[in-house]
Amino acid sequence: MERRFLSLGALSAFMAVAAGAFGAHALRARLDPGMLAAFETGARYQMYHALALLMVAWASERWPGRLTAAAGWSFVAGTVLFSGSLYAMALTGQRSLGAITPLGGVAFLTGWLCLALAARRSA
Repeated sequence: MERRFLSLGALSAFMAVAAGAFGAHALRARLDPGMLAAFETGARYQMYHALALLMVAWASERWPGRLTAAAGWSFVAGTVLFSGSLYAMALTGQRSLGAITPLGGVAFLTGWLCLALAARRSA
């Protein structure tokens, strides 16, 4: 499990850097400021949670179990839902996709809570 989350975290960080560069260079002149800000928020939160996946890989060694795994998969789901919906909204102009974003936020919160509980229970 540790390698899986380490790989997913590294891949997600790679994609976050690529998205940030794409937004800064290719989209700046094409998107209105609000949509560009949404795209940049997606990239920023993807990077935060890529780093969180690396933390989960480390935590899986120290505190193996369902809570640690749930934290990792929640971060993956949150990235897809939160960042993915912001990317899609910015690129398509379909503001209705923003309705998906809070589901990703809930997944992020769930991941952080699971990680905290995993640490607490193993203490």
